[in-house]
Amino acid sequence: MVDHLVNTEINSQRIAAVESCFGASGQPLAVPGRVLLGEGILTKECRKKPKPRIFFLFNDILVYGSIVINKRKYNSQHIIPLEDVTLETLPDTLQMKNRWMIKTSKKSFVVSAASLTERKEWISHLEECIRHLLTKTGRQPSTEHAAPWIPDKATDICMRCTQTKFSTLTRRHHCRKCGFVVCGDCSRQRFLMPRLSPKPLRVCNLCYRQLLAEKKEAEAGLRQPEPLHAAVPGFEPSSGDDSDKSDDDKVDQWPADTEFYTSEISWSSFHS
Repeated sequence: MVDHLVNTEINSQRIAAVESCFGASGQPLAVPGRVLLGEGILTKECRKKPKPRIFFLFNDILVYGSIVINKRKYNSQHIIPLEDVTLETLPDTLQMKNRWMIKTSKKSFVVSAASLTERKEWISHLEECIRHLLTKTGRQPSTEHAAPWIPDKATDICMRCTQTKFSTLTRRHHCRKCGFVVCGDCSRQRFLMPRLSPKPLRVCNLCYRQLLAEKKEAEAGLRQPEPLHAAVPGFEPSSGDDSDKSDDDKVDQWPADTEFYTSEISWSSFHS
């Protein structure tokens, strides 16, 4: 499939169309050997609420972004190298069905498809691309994954002290190490985790103590420090923070009866 499409005019046109939809805010996607294999809209479980996101599967990266005008304009582009991806199927919940987790060393998050068949297609194509890429590069599957953030609405109290109740004045925060929803008093510490960010990140008190102990062991030569995120040729990492602060009310103002999952915008592959 990839060999059939690589270096073809139609593949170049499809990639150019994706770049055009993201506009100047997106990164260039056309590199030698890259093939656009498929696209579709999935629901991403974001910090505040589930939101529709456009996803593009290439043979070496997964790209997603916020929908401003479907098929015409997207923003908040994120690029994930497939070498770093591990998939995990998840059980249904009352709110979300056909779920699975996309885990990487920098960010992990949950998505859901409109149907079980669509989920199977996405996972099948993703796993095929990942397997082919790892075979080609000789790399081993990634074993270090960032913790997914627990949605804000999952709890009304701090998940560490279990005493502080969240309100309009008492904000929710997320520990970047465990993903728990915590209060300000339980997350005053910052810790440098090069795998996630070049800047120190907010962590809860428990994770801070654990990270500090690991750092002391590493300095004593008892264990290796946390590895830096490996660079991927032709890839500039997107921001690891997808808190959706900028697009909660701007790009997702959809009517209540909007149908995101129609035959035109579900998983679409470019095999032929």
